[in-house]
Amino acid sequence: MYLKKIEEALRKSPQKVLIVEENAKHASALSYFLSNFDISLAVKDNVEDSIKALTEAEVDCVILDVGPARGKGYKIIESIKSYEGLENLPIIIFTENNLSSSDELKIKQYADSIVVKTAHSYQRILDEVGLFLHLVEEKSTEAPRNKNLGSLTEVLSGKKILITDDDVRNIFSLTKTLEKYKVEVILAMDGKQALEQIKEHPDIDAVLMDMMMPEMDGYETIQEIRKKQAFSRLPIIAVTAKSMIGDREKCITAGASDYISKPVDVDQLLSLLRVWLYES
Repeated sequence: MYLKKIEEALRKSPQKVLIVEENAKHASALSYFLSNFDISLAVKDNVEDSIKALTEAEVDCVILDVGPARGKGYKIIESIKSYEGLENLPIIIFTENNLSSSDELKIKQYADSIVVKTAHSYQRILDEVGLFLHLVEEKSTEAPRNKNLGSLTEVLSGKKILITDDDVRNIFSLTKTLEKYKVEVILAMDGKQALEQIKEHPDIDAVLMDMMMPEMDGYETIQEIRKKQAFSRLPIIAVTAKSMIGDREKCITAGASDYISKPVDVDQLLSLLRVWLYES
């Protein structure tokens, strides 16, 4: 089946990849990474517009985010594949969550590949797209391309990141991880302390904010940070102990840029930081 898809893709030029991603920053980073190659990219943030795009224009491959807000991912893919002419469309699932084995089995009936968002996932996505479109990176001795999201060390080195958490073990673990990438870590044990640290260090590049803290919780703290114009675009990653339906929306509504649940997956956290800091 893969070989047939590659042969079909080779007959078309340029190849078109549709990215369906609700998080604008993730979509931007993915587009940026894939733009090294001779691919025509289209980005949509909802399934309805995506299906419209698929039926109106020839698309060779789809990268589909199935975050918590999308519900059952396999139902979305099933609806795409139900359209005439889209039955054999290669679909790569890009998800921030490790899927349950039952969901994974259902998705694999329709999708060609599943990639979990980690520090290495952009390269993995490229490998998968390359498999379906048989892309070969342009080799030029005169002007070698070097446009990508950069290594973690390149992106994180010298950055100043505020960790706000009332659990010393979490602070120690995250600090140890980030310092390997030459990050300057600023610490706060509660929301009030976080606001003081930001006032003292206005050049902070990103914040990891524990949402469940006594007295001033993460939601209130983020809202206070966002009141200041200078920090309106500061990347703030919400860290919560509970991964419940509605948590993500609640964090984003409070002003968080992104979301990760405890226990923190280090690869996923590094990936998020790279996405949010690669342009800064």
